[in-house]
Amino acid sequence: MKKSNWIVGAAALATLPFSIAQAFAQDAPPTMTADEKAQAKKIYFERCAGCHGVLRKGATGKNLEPHWTKKLPDGSTQEGGTLKLGQNRLEKIIALGTEGGMVNFDDILSKDEISLMSKYIQNTPDVPPEYSFKETMESWKLLVPVDQRPKKQMNSFNLKNMFSVTLRDTGEVALIDGDTKDIRSIVKTGYAVHISRLSKSGRYVYVIGRDGRLSLIDLWMEKPAVVAELKIGFDARSVDTSKFKGFEDKYAVAGSYWPPQYVIMDGDTLKPRKVVSTRGMTVDGEYHPEPRVASIVSSEIKPEWVINIKETGQILLVDYSDIENLKTTTIASAKFLHDGGWDASKRYFLVAANASHKIAAVDTKLGKLAALIDTKKIPHPGRGANFVHPQFGPVWATGHLGADVVTLISTPSDNPKFAKYKSNNWKVVQEMKHVPGNLFVKTHPKSKHFWADAPQNPDRETASSVAVWDMADLSKPKKIINVAKDSGLPETKAIRRAVHPEYSADGTEVWMSLWGGKTDQSAIVVYDDKTLAVKKVITDPKMITPTGKFNVYNTQHDIY
Repeated sequence: MKKSNWIVGAAALATLPFSIAQAFAQDAPPTMTADEKAQAKKIYFERCAGCHGVLRKGATGKNLEPHWTKKLPDGSTQEGGTLKLGQNRLEKIIALGTEGGMVNFDDILSKDEISLMSKYIQNTPDVPPEYSFKETMESWKLLVPVDQRPKKQMNSFNLKNMFSVTLRDTGEVALIDGDTKDIRSIVKTGYAVHISRLSKSGRYVYVIGRDGRLSLIDLWMEKPAVVAELKIGFDARSVDTSKFKGFEDKYAVAGSYWPPQYVIMDGDTLKPRKVVSTRGMTVDGEYHPEPRVASIVSSEIKPEWVINIKETGQILLVDYSDIENLKTTTIASAKFLHDGGWDASKRYFLVAANASHKIAAVDTKLGKLAALIDTKKIPHPGRGANFVHPQFGPVWATGHLGADVVTLISTPSDNPKFAKYKSNNWKVVQEMKHVPGNLFVKTHPKSKHFWADAPQNPDRETASSVAVWDMADLSKPKKIINVAKDSGLPETKAIRRAVHPEYSADGTEVWMSLWGGKTDQSAIVVYDDKTLAVKKVITDPKMITPTGKFNVYNTQHDIY
């Protein structure tokens, strides 16, 4: 860590006017030893930074800088009507969670760790070091050169129905055969892989961890394994490849949370080509020091990536046809951008501006903002879900962390049979009753069902369950399925959260992760999408804390 230049030492303090010096002395944060601070930094990075930011300025989660978290010098908790939290209240919030979407940590952290984190966020955040192109290049590892890789698929797996499954707390990805349900390979990757993305060809899987480590997995090998690695920063979430005709698999791009920047690299080796900073002005006209790359998708109608900058509310259309003379279109939307996905036509990209309670829709053909749609609190779509509504035609769906609905938004279509729905385009046409705490929604073109989880809900049974609707009647869920009970695993202190429904390639199965404690037995429960009956419970001692599951074919073709 680089030392801050803004440290007021004892000598400097003595020279200040008495009133200022007194304020410094009285408003001191809780003291921490070096070991305590190191432990708290690790916990904060692993559990908190994603929502609250490395600098703790907030995004999906609240601002956690000391001016919000500390009590006043006189011990009071109010200043001009503004709530100051303090140690006791912070401990309760961390332990019990909030209705706004923050989970309870009393089954994840010990009481001592909760107390420690309450102290830590009352102290001034450390500013992590920068990370240059030179350091990025030095981190690059080409483990298997391209000319030493297979010239054809060397295994007999049905790669279209392979699942790349994040094993969050072990820093691994399990490659599971969707046909046999066997684990074909467990690959060491970065910590808490956020997403897996497929190359246009379907051969390579790109996985990126919360620690900024990007791993390239070759599915053609006899036993699929990592063939290249790159550390793009200290904290990251997003990656995609070049998919436009003539650029298939040529480039990859990965976005960093810290430092706020994105890296363009060669698609088959991960050799870095360019690092681009995302620091700049917000849509409100203010400078932000930590505008993180929230999500990236790749267009197939232009040689462009759609790169969403969380804190600034800016959507970048990055033209990679000439990376030495990079052209970028900047589209102002709303804060704070998070995740999103394509509509059914793959022309429009819809992304959550979850702090503004809006969905931004971008017309990638025209390179313009198509709409900014108001929704209920904290939309969180993942990639969202597309289907044809029986009353409103083509729609795209998002769930919400902070509201008890699933929002359906009418999307345009060039198909003449949907022309009668044009007047509804970019409007919220229905809000399906659900529960707060939803992370992911999912359906499939061959399915008649719609699935939505609720792992962030504070109620134990709700967090362990998934709701399923019949798309012929979206007035209420057809069934609430308790995935934890269906797993047959013994109950534990930690809540086993049912998370991330994912379809098989043919749309006949839905896979649900049970995400529990690191020392608890975990499972993936596979359901028959037609009957909603359990088909298989996948367990293995090596399969620890499974979360996201990415079917190769569906991910390759953006089917959701």
